[in-house]
Amino acid sequence: MKFLQHELDYRRAMQRQFTRREALYRMGAGIGAIGLAAMFGDKASAAGVGSPLAPKMPHFAPRAKRLIQLFMPGGPSQVDTFDYKPMLAKHAGERPASVDKKSLRNTKMGLMPSPFGFKQYGQCGKWVSDIFPQVAQCVDDISFIHSMHTDIPEHAGGILMTNLGALQPNRPSLGSWLTYGLGAETQNLPGFVAMSPRAEPRGKGANWGNAFLPGAYAGAYVNIQHMKPDAVIGNLKSAGLSRQQQREQLDLLAKINQMQLARLEQDQDLEAGIQAMEMAFRMQFSVPEVFDVSKESEETRKLYGDSEFAKGCLISRRLIEEGVRVVQLSLSIDGYDIAWDTGHENIVNGHAALAKACDQGIAALLTDLKGRGLLDETLVVWGGEFGRAPTSEGAKGRDHDHYGYTVWMAGGGVKKGFSYGASDEFGLSAVENRVHVHDMNATILHLMGLDHEKLTYRFSGRDYRLTDVFGHVVHDVIA
Repeated sequence: MKFLQHELDYRRAMQRQFTRREALYRMGAGIGAIGLAAMFGDKASAAGVGSPLAPKMPHFAPRAKRLIQLFMPGGPSQVDTFDYKPMLAKHAGERPASVDKKSLRNTKMGLMPSPFGFKQYGQCGKWVSDIFPQVAQCVDDISFIHSMHTDIPEHAGGILMTNLGALQPNRPSLGSWLTYGLGAETQNLPGFVAMSPRAEPRGKGANWGNAFLPGAYAGAYVNIQHMKPDAVIGNLKSAGLSRQQQREQLDLLAKINQMQLARLEQDQDLEAGIQAMEMAFRMQFSVPEVFDVSKESEETRKLYGDSEFAKGCLISRRLIEEGVRVVQLSLSIDGYDIAWDTGHENIVNGHAALAKACDQGIAALLTDLKGRGLLDETLVVWGGEFGRAPTSEGAKGRDHDHYGYTVWMAGGGVKKGFSYGASDEFGLSAVENRVHVHDMNATILHLMGLDHEKLTYRFSGRDYRLTDVFGHVVHDVIA
């Protein structure tokens, strides 16, 4: 510590005669510390005064203050979950002309009825598959969109389109755009947290990355499989320094960096490094606290259940309570990054197991948020990158379907017990009030108080936005 203080004094005396590189060379030990700050600069930031993550005014009054995205990579089948199609049973094995008009890989296969039963639930009378019995109890709080469609029936591209609004992994994610536009409401945690129980969804860091936005807006990824609060995010704690010693060291390092920043007037990477070191210091105490679900009551833990995804749902609620702006929770099982793609081989076993892994947790999240008065200001979005075809693939599976699929939203200003749009009689194509991914993202931004056409960032000579040059807000789903 005395050595660093000595160098600070020396720096003040000689700052006009030496470049920063020369000063760091003379400091020796300081190079590693500032290198660490730069490394963290792409991953996290503090949310204090003057920070890029400080709360910002929206374009207009928001309906939702925060977003929880329940992402289902791999393509859950709409006709086996929330889009009831009794005509599949009537025409089982047939190949109608409307199906032949579409480009499906297994062109010789006929229609396959859902192997699951459907029942009506709630005052709205919504038909829901038997594999989602607990989410079914929440239908009066949900808006279903049955007319989603996207650009490509391939997982990597479809996932990127859902999360980035583009087919290339070089654009900022939805969560990054939201934190760029709104900041966060916490000084101790990142504004955007992405989680999964096991494998990262295909595309990995691109799904929560900041791309050309400043590093402060990148999502922080957490693998919650082992659920050890102290080890959820690695390398946060120092084994050799007390909290007070770390605070003193960080303050001194910040002074040195601020001197350089004043000299340069503007240095985005250096600013990110200063903010990241402060965030890393705070996170080592706040992260174990917020990820420790043992602090919840036995009644609450029982409500959510013991599955890994259910614990992720509970942590999602705890994160947004602490001021995190965006949480993305992806479903993965047995290390498989596109879990719902097991639908190729066997809809019966694959979809039933996946629904069982997430049904209770999702229903508990909606129930818990509602009971705490948080659902009305928290937007919850469920869905994958596309759906699955109503035709069979082999004996028991279904292929990809990007022509029409289902996504649902709850809370955050959307209509309750409502269904919007429709697919055709077999569930293959969106035919009524069609909603593209760009429209969905524009609607999410609108519910959060942001105009998708005005939320832009200039990079490489042009203004970019989440929806590119597309997208229309689906006003009909807004309460």
